[in-house]
Formats: sequence, C-alpha cells, structure tokens
Amino acid sequence: MEEQNKVFGEKRRHMILDLLKESSDPYSGSILAQKMNVSRQAIVQDISLLKAKGEPIIATSRGYVFNEESSEPEKYSRIIAVSHKLEETATELYTLVDCGVTIRNVMVEHPIYGDLTGSLMVKNRLDVDAFLHELNQTGASLLANLTDGVHLHTIEADTESQLDKACQMLKNEGILLQ
Repeated sequence: MEEQNKVFGEKRRHMILDLLKESSDPYSGSILAQKMNVSRQAIVQDISLLKAKGEPIIATSRGYVFNEESSEPEKYSRIIAVSHKLEETATELYTLVDCGVTIRNVMVEHPIYGDLTGSLMVKNRLDVDAFLHELNQTGASLLANLTDGVHLHTIEADTESQLDKACQMLKNEGILLQ
C-alpha cells in the first residue's frame, strides 16, 4: 500500500508540473487540490518536493507558477527602492504595470532575519486587482509594514525606456526613493 501511495504521489507531482508548465497564469493550491482530488496541504507538500528537486516553481499571492526564465525573451531588469503608505499600494502597482513593467518581487530588510523577499509576478492591471483583492480578503500585512513603507522591487520590462518611464512616474508620485 505504501509503495502504491508513493507511485500515486509521483504521478500527481508530474501532473502538477505539467499543468504549471503549460499555463502562463498561476494555479492556486485550492484549484490544484480540486484537480488532483487531494487536500490543499498535499499540494503544498508536493510543491515543496518539486522545489527540492530543483523545479523553478514560485509561489505568488495568486498561486503557483513555473518560472522557466530561459524560455522568455531577454528582459531588462532593475531593483528600485520605494516608500509609500498602505493606501498608495494601488497607485504604485498600477503605475508600474501601466508602463509595461512586471513586478517580480518585493524585498525588505528585517532586523532579525535579514533580507526577506516575497514573489509577486504582477504583470498587468488584472494581476494588480487580484493582488489587492487577496490583500483585502485575507487581511494580511504587506512586507513593507515591517519597514514603515520602505521596500525594494525587482522590476523587468522589454526595454530600458519602459523601466525609465516607470521610475519617472513613481518619482512624480513621490513613491520612488532616491
């Protein structure tokens, strides 16, 4: 019986990996659990095992994504320092995506743990809406709350000029730190 469960687990992880590779949109743990007919906790464990085997899976606020960067065209990236109040989060995110920028992550410096990074992978207004909805639904705190609003983002775009424009617009909003 234990051997049979091990085989089922391996097959399930292979199916999860295939789903993530084939989709450009994130899959939530709940959706994967429904598709695989297992608990969400089983999916969390499967994802952990896949990551331990070196699979480039990222957990975002909207679900899991397969992050095979080599399949994407060359992008320009930059790390920016920003600071804003909670109520300016939407302005920050919409400003960036409206310039054609993807917000890969958010980073803060914690006094005990050092650098903390959260994956975002926010690419467009729908992604921003989903992020803000999840933030409101869960009541979770932003990482930036740990640092009085100061945080970093790794942003990327197809061109340097998109990054420059995004930074200029954040500067105009009083959000970009210099």
